[in-house]
Amino acid sequence: MSVSLRQLHVFVTVAQEKTITAASALLYLSKPAVSMALTELEKHLGHKLFERVNNRLMINEHGRRLLPLADELLTRSHEISTVLDHDDTLTGHLRIGASDTIGNQMVPFLLRDFRAETHHTDQELVISNSQAIIDQLAAFELDVGLIEGQGESKHLLNKTDLVMTPWLSDEMCIACAVDDPLTKHEQLTLFALENHTWVLREPGSGTREHFLSRVAPRLEEWTMAFELRNTEAIINCASAGLGLAYLSRHAARHAVADNRLSLLELPLDLRRQYWLVHHKDKHFSPLLTRFVSFSQRWQVSD
Repeated sequence: MSVSLRQLHVFVTVAQEKTITAASALLYLSKPAVSMALTELEKHLGHKLFERVNNRLMINEHGRRLLPLADELLTRSHEISTVLDHDDTLTGHLRIGASDTIGNQMVPFLLRDFRAETHHTDQELVISNSQAIIDQLAAFELDVGLIEGQGESKHLLNKTDLVMTPWLSDEMCIACAVDDPLTKHEQLTLFALENHTWVLREPGSGTREHFLSRVAPRLEEWTMAFELRNTEAIINCASAGLGLAYLSRHAARHAVADNRLSLLELPLDLRRQYWLVHHKDKHFSPLLTRFVSFSQRWQVSD
């Protein structure tokens, strides 16, 4: 018996979902059918691919070695099934992950321009915090990621076998309600920010980590008023006077133009690097190759 694409599809789905029940629902197969396919694959390979931990199937070292190969074979099988039908037209399903600021402020326009150039429209977009996107790339649940970062690329690369390429850059800003007393200062210093409350993103967010590395160490006293997962919610809290906000200038620009927020200018370098990320073992299909190339030369329109 040889390894089948069906078995590999089951294996990849179980690795991503971590339970037979969840995998069977996605695959439209019964739980016994999923278990049998997985057992047959492990028997053929002569190795267990998962360890059972608290009713969850956690991929082991053998499974991690198989995962990129299985992902590549499944991608190539789709390419084979469509290669004679579309001439030079890009085909396939592209799974893109983006951190919050990038996903909400930039990727919709990136995809608009990519579709206009290539006429490819089969894309999936997942927006979450940077750590969640990294985890999904490591599990081959996404093809490519666009995330925020502030110089920790070497740590992430060692941890998850990711390749991180500098992409666009942005500048962060500190924002407050338009009637906040801080807006009356002619020349603000960091001392003026002491003993203020802040509205921040959740742990795992690149924006939060940037604040903790660039601003928080320079303050003696500060507190967190709210910890939120949504940039628009942070803007609304800051505009209501519930705390200072730490945001991308790109994300804050509409609220500033609408006179909902005021920006506080301080003598700080708050530039931030964005990263284009993929797993080092990810198979680059013609579609993924074209998207990465397009993204690297794409620029944000004003």
